[in-house]
Amino acid sequence: MSLFQLSKKTKAKFINWYAPYLGAGIRIRETNEHLTYFVSEMKLSWFNKNVKGVHFGGSLYAMCDPFYMWILMENLGSEYIVWDKAASIQFKKPGTGTVSAIFHISEPEIEQIRKEVNTIGRNDYIFKTVITNQDGQIVAEVEKTVYVRKKNFERRSKI
Repeated sequence: MSLFQLSKKTKAKFINWYAPYLGAGIRIRETNEHLTYFVSEMKLSWFNKNVKGVHFGGSLYAMCDPFYMWILMENLGSEYIVWDKAASIQFKKPGTGTVSAIFHISEPEIEQIRKEVNTIGRNDYIFKTVITNQDGQIVAEVEKTVYVRKKNFERRSKI
């Protein structure tokens, strides 16, 4: 059985056992039944500290990596191709203690994406989130570009 055949609830629990997340100490703290909302968190520990003793930047990014793509894959369905296309992270202050990030795409937004892609065949969507520390201060800002295409979309010649 592949990961994609599991129930949504089981998939959400499984991600906490994903090796890169397990190794960095990243956990999904909260999600909803439709997998349109996630909260990830990471506690500072010896295996995710950088040379300065704060959260390693790669781990900060990793805690944000799959969620927008995942939300769209789960909610658009198998007739769509969904890929992460680009990402950027802007570090604002050193991450200490426990940091967290919230990822959400509302059901009306997902339906709007579905309508657009059904009409034009494919599109890129930009999502933004912030990583905050336990005091609510912004540690980093993350921007993700997600590509969505109908599986049956045929590229048309520009001639």
